[in-house]
Amino acid sequence: MQDEPTPIELTKAVADFLRSDIAPLISGHQAFKLRVAINILDLVTRQLTQEEGSDAKEVERLRALLGMDGTVTELNRALAERIAKGEIDLTTPGLAEHLWATTLDKLAVDQPNYASYKRELERGE
Repeated sequence: MQDEPTPIELTKAVADFLRSDIAPLISGHQAFKLRVAINILDLVTRQLTQEEGSDAKEVERLRALLGMDGTVTELNRALAERIAKGEIDLTTPGLAEHLWATTLDKLAVDQPNYASYKRELERGE
């Protein structure tokens, strides 16, 4: 285990510093590049914060769906192979729910401000 600050704290601190202290000083193309860098740091922070939990839930769903064990990568590869072979499709119990849950977990990291994602979260509550 590493000492404090954690990687999450570090990426968040750098993004906050750039957003509040540097962004107001820059304009034009440099401001655009800075916004891209801040967005990348925000994305990495969300990945570090959420990925472990969402991967664990995804593995649990995939194990139940496929009846086998493995890493998230191995299980997704097996799912893709079974779909490609026609062994599993949207009529397979649990597949549509798994795909929807996985999509929402990915959007929580990649595009948490996406309007359709926010609407879905509100509908689910």
